[in-house]
Amino acid sequence: MIRWLFNTKPKAAPMGFGGLLKRLIVLFFTYLILYQLWVFLHICWWIKFNPSSTSFMNDRLEVMQETNPDAKLKHKWVDYDKISNHLKRAVVASEDSKFKHHEGFDWEGIEKAYEKNLKKGKLVAGGSTISQQLAKNLFLSASRTPWRKAEEVVITLMLEKMLTKRRILELYLNMIEWGNGVFGAEAAARHYFKTSAGGLGKTQSAKLAAMVPNPRFYDKHRSTRYLNRRTATIQARMRFAELP
Repeated sequence: MIRWLFNTKPKAAPMGFGGLLKRLIVLFFTYLILYQLWVFLHICWWIKFNPSSTSFMNDRLEVMQETNPDAKLKHKWVDYDKISNHLKRAVVASEDSKFKHHEGFDWEGIEKAYEKNLKKGKLVAGGSTISQQLAKNLFLSASRTPWRKAEEVVITLMLEKMLTKRRILELYLNMIEWGNGVFGAEAAARHYFKTSAGGLGKTQSAKLAAMVPNPRFYDKHRSTRYLNRRTATIQARMRFAELP
């Protein structure tokens, strides 16, 4: 295989365009398989062990250190049982009300988001589930290329098949961005409310959930009319949220 790839077999004819194309295709699919294996092994590890960082966290730190070489992220892992149920309910109510029952994708939500974007003529709604958002944060960049979206689908399916819903939510709450350099529920609780993730009340939890779509903006603008209205809406829905 290696000798064919580099065209070093005895009496091998000079490599033409067709031969080069075949080798590039083989290399591409080899890379694809190896990358999926790398992702798979990471998810296997995270069944029992906690990640220390994510692709998105590393990207944000790199950006922050461009202006401040000493910049550090605020992040501390806390176990599922030590995170306020109010925050769990608020995030599920806000981001993915069908989280407990779907298999990674909320097709009705995706359809509604598509119709809303079509009506507005621009991207105003995403329709991504908690599992999809976790897949993006763990492994992918913030770009919106077709390749990234396709990879998000594959990783989401892996997460749903290999992890429990409880573990997916635990990872999500610990790794998502909640402000400029602020990641995870514990860091967010201390950054905004000077309390622990387990000590968050209903209103505090609803406000943190409302910040999720645009956390760096709300880190600087913590009392906008929309944010306050969205917080009230989420708080009203929290009692209907089902937790794993």
